[in-house]
Amino acid sequence: MYRYDEFDTTFVRQRVDQFRDQVNRRVSGDLTEEQFRPLRLMNGLYLQLHAYMLRVAIPYGTLNARQMRQLAFIADEYDKGYGHFTTRQNIQFNWPKLPDVPDILEHLADVEMHAIQTSGNCIRNVTADQWAGATADEFEDPRPYAELMRQWSSLHPEFSFLPRKFKIAVTGAAADRAAIAYHDIGLRLKRNAAGETGFEVMVGGGMGRTPMLGATVRDWLQKEELLAYLEAIMRVYNLHGRRDNKYKARIKILVHELGAEEFTRQVEDEYARIDAPRIMPPPQELTRIKTYFAPPAYEELADQSPELARRMNENTDFAQWVDRNVVAHKQAGYAIVNISLKPVGGVPGDASAAQMRAVADLAEDKSLDEIRVTHEQNLVLPHVRKADLYEVWQSLKAHDLADANIGLATDIIACPGLDYCALATARSIPISQDISRRLGDITRQRDVGDLKIKISGCINACGHHHAGHIGILGLEKRGEEYYQITLGGSGDENASIGEIIGPGFSSETVTDAVETIVDTYVGLRQDGETFLDAYRRVGPDPFKEAVYATH
Repeated sequence: MYRYDEFDTTFVRQRVDQFRDQVNRRVSGDLTEEQFRPLRLMNGLYLQLHAYMLRVAIPYGTLNARQMRQLAFIADEYDKGYGHFTTRQNIQFNWPKLPDVPDILEHLADVEMHAIQTSGNCIRNVTADQWAGATADEFEDPRPYAELMRQWSSLHPEFSFLPRKFKIAVTGAAADRAAIAYHDIGLRLKRNAAGETGFEVMVGGGMGRTPMLGATVRDWLQKEELLAYLEAIMRVYNLHGRRDNKYKARIKILVHELGAEEFTRQVEDEYARIDAPRIMPPPQELTRIKTYFAPPAYEELADQSPELARRMNENTDFAQWVDRNVVAHKQAGYAIVNISLKPVGGVPGDASAAQMRAVADLAEDKSLDEIRVTHEQNLVLPHVRKADLYEVWQSLKAHDLADANIGLATDIIACPGLDYCALATARSIPISQDISRRLGDITRQRDVGDLKIKISGCINACGHHHAGHIGILGLEKRGEEYYQITLGGSGDENASIGEIIGPGFSSETVTDAVETIVDTYVGLRQDGETFLDAYRRVGPDPFKEAVYATH
C-alpha cells in the first residue's frame, strides 16, 4: 500500500495546524458558524442532528493494521467506542467534540491518514474494487491509478471549488465491484485486441433525486493519457456546470442536457487543446507509485489445502462461512476473506473499537498486514492462507464478526438516516434492523440466495437504494415517515436503476412488503434464477400485485 512521501507528510501536518487555528477561532467566537462551515467541510467535518461527524478518508479502501488500531483508539478516546464504515470506503465518527477534532486529525496524521476532501465541492475519495490486487479475475491492479488520481486531485487549483461534489471509481476486472456506472467518472481497466491494457471512461453516473447511469465517452484510453483526459472532462464540467442550482449541479445533469455525444465532442476538443505531456506523470513517478502496490511476500503453497477440506467436512457452520464469505485469490494457496459488518439486527457498517482491533490483529498475523473497506460497508482480509481460514473464522466468531451472509438478504446497505443525519427525512437503521431480523434465518437466506437490499433515509441516496435489487427510500409525508420501494436495481457490470413499484409504505408495513416481495420471488423463480434474473424476466407486475393485494 502507498506510503506518504515528504510532501504528503508536510501537507497533512500543515492542514492539521491550519484547522486547529480555525477551530480555536470558532470556539472563541471569532468565526461564526457560517464562516466556519466551508473550513470544516474542507476537513471532513459535518454538523449532524446531534453532534459533529468526522469523515476520515481511506483511499481506495486500503489500510493496514496500525491504521485500523488508530481508528479504534479514536473511537474509544473521542467517540462512543465505535465507527461507521461507509459506502465510499471511508469511516465516520459520529460523536466527536469540536475542540477535540484537531487532536483527532493529529492522531490520524501519525499513521498517514487524514479527512481532506471527504466533503465539499471537490473530487472526493477515489474508490476501487475492494479485492484489487488479490482477485483472480483482475486484468490489472487499479489502485496505483487511484493513488495517482488522489495526488492529482488533492488541492488541484482548478477543481477545488467545483459546481458540486465529484466522485471517481476505478476497477481492474470485468466484474464491476466498484459500481463505476453510478459515478461522476467511472474507469474500467480492460484489454484491447492487441493485449494492451487501457481504460474505458464513463461519465455522468449518479444517484440522488435524478439517478442516471454513466455514458461511455471513451471506449479505449491509453493509460498514460489518464490524467490529461480527466483534466479535459473536469474543465468542461467546471465551465458549464450549474452553480446557481445545486439540484442541477452534478455532471450527470450536464451530460444529460448536452447529450452524451455533444459532451464527448466538447471533452475531445478540450483534450486536443490541452498540453497533454505536461499533465501526464513522468514514467518514473507511476513506477514509484506502483512499487508500493507490488504483490506482498506470498509463500509458495499448493492451491489445495487438506486442512481446509478437513475442517469444512467437520464443521457445517464453517463450511457455510467459507461458501459465502471466501472468494478465489490469484495466488495459489491463498483466499480473500470478506468480513460481514451486518449481524442480524445490527447497524450496517458499524464496528466497535474491540472489533477493529481484532481485525487489525488478524490482518497483521494472517493477511500480510492489509485490510480493505468495501463500498457495501464490510471489511476484507485480502491475503489469507487457505490453511489459516479456520483459525481466522474462529477469531472472527469470538468477536461477533463471522456472519456467513455476504451478498444475502441481511447484508443490507443503510445510511445513518434520521438517527444522525440533518438531511434525512426518515430513519434507515431501524428499518434495516427490522428487515434483517425478519429475514435473518440463515437457512432461509441461503435458499433465497443473492439479494441486495439497500436503504436510504432521504433522496440523496447515500444508501445506494437505486442500485438495490430491492431499494428502499425513506421520505416524509404530512409529518410521517414512509418508504418507497424500487425493484431491479444493480451496481455491477450490468448496471440498472431500480423501478418504483407504487405508493410508499409506513414504517410499520414496509418490512411486511419486503418479505412479500421475497416470498413472491421464491414462488416464481425458475432453474435457480437469482432475484435479479427473475425480476428481469417477469418485470414488476407480479411483485406489485402481491404487495398491494396484502398491504
